Amino acid sequence: MGLALYRKYRSRTLDDIVGQEHVTTVLRRAIDTDRVAHAYLFTGPRGVGKTSIARILAHEINHLEYTDESSHLDIIEIDAASNNGVDDIRDLREKVQIAPSSASKKVYIIDEVHMLSKAAFNALLKTLEEPPAHVVFILATTDADKLPMTIISRTQRHSFRRASTENIVKNLAVIAKKESLLIDSDALELIAEHSDGSYRDSVSLLDQLANTVENGNAITVATITDSLGLAPSDQIEQLLQAMLAKDFDMLVSLLRNSTNQGIQPSIVASQLIARIVAEPQKYAGALDTVNGLMAVRQSSLPDAALLVAVTKSTQQNETPAPKPTVAAKKSVAAIVALEQKAIEEKPIDDIVSSAAQTMAKSVIATGPAKAFDWQLVIDAAKDEGIGLHSVATKCSAELRGNTLVIYAKTEFYKKKLETTRMSQSMHTILKNHFDTEFEIEIIPGSKELDNSQLAHVAAMMGGGEEVDVSSVV
Repeated sequence: MGLALYRKYRSRTLDDIVGQEHVTTVLRRAIDTDRVAHAYLFTGPRGVGKTSIARILAHEINHLEYTDESSHLDIIEIDAASNNGVDDIRDLREKVQIAPSSASKKVYIIDEVHMLSKAAFNALLKTLEEPPAHVVFILATTDADKLPMTIISRTQRHSFRRASTENIVKNLAVIAKKESLLIDSDALELIAEHSDGSYRDSVSLLDQLANTVENGNAITVATITDSLGLAPSDQIEQLLQAMLAKDFDMLVSLLRNSTNQGIQPSIVASQLIARIVAEPQKYAGALDTVNGLMAVRQSSLPDAALLVAVTKSTQQNETPAPKPTVAAKKSVAAIVALEQKAIEEKPIDDIVSSAAQTMAKSVIATGPAKAFDWQLVIDAAKDEGIGLHSVATKCSAELRGNTLVIYAKTEFYKKKLETTRMSQSMHTILKNHFDTEFEIEIIPGSKELDNSQLAHVAAMMGGGEEVDVSSVV
């Protein structure tokens, strides 16, 4: 069985490491000057070399050669994800007291250290406070925020950077040359873009793609697009241009095509985000859709979530009239009947007066004529204080007659909005910008699509039917 490329081309010395020179330079100097710390903490995203550098450092501290077959009694690796109990750390505390068998230092590498339990952290702290002179700890984690400050403060911390596209492309080009793989520069760029800043993921992806082409054939952009189930680059560009042009019909058509091609909504969303972030000035008009696009992956209705996200800009200046409900239709019919009766029985002056009163009541019931825009409230909240603005950005709202219903998502945000200060500020904003006294109702949750809205989305996406459930008991 052939060795995976990411293992075959794993760095063997600190000098081989690419893209983390701010870390390796310091570590090299510490070794050369014999000023090795008793505990190191490596933090950063996955796949950027934390564990690999930990292993290299452990060997170079002891002046040992590092290979894939390297195995030394004085270099101990512990996976905190599966050895996270206090008993595991107590066992470690007993063993650290034993001198190295042949190396100058006994090195403990604890990977994913944030997975340790609270009791285990307390036990580890005792050892970090007064470590034996012959012991070096190297802690690695992708989530440093979960580590107690007492642990962090007793280590020398090094933060690893996400790999740049340029460095990933250079690394892949070297490997492709050594492996005699034919691949063009555009294909290398595309692999780098879909590696999430991870050297390991990029090499693994190259390995996967090498197995999809026959000997002598080149790995192309089309190869990668088909293999990963991506939307073609020109299709993503068409979506972005339609978003900038606020062309609702074109957006719906393009999304329907991607669905018919079997492209996952989450992949389309990720591609759109990557393109927008890469060229924010070019796509400035689509920046406000990024939050919605990021939510597509977590949505239980990803197709609908993607549609709502990309068409957001087309709806900002439009407030479509709601469809009349059954109750509303009955009310209108009743009014017509009453007016007809009035024509038959009342003098003309009374008829005119009655009609005027009915019209006035109708206007009052439907609320102000000015279109309501929650984004306007969010923007105005900046002047009232950062606290209100921060909470408002987490909420959504809709107008029901003369009542503003605010969906606060959580009970925490609901209580914040109900405080005297925020409540008064909110009423002030509404009065100043809409010249109307609104009643405010705050709901700790998110707005759910009603049946007609779901049916409308389904229709736009090419299927589904609306079911009348008004008669169901």
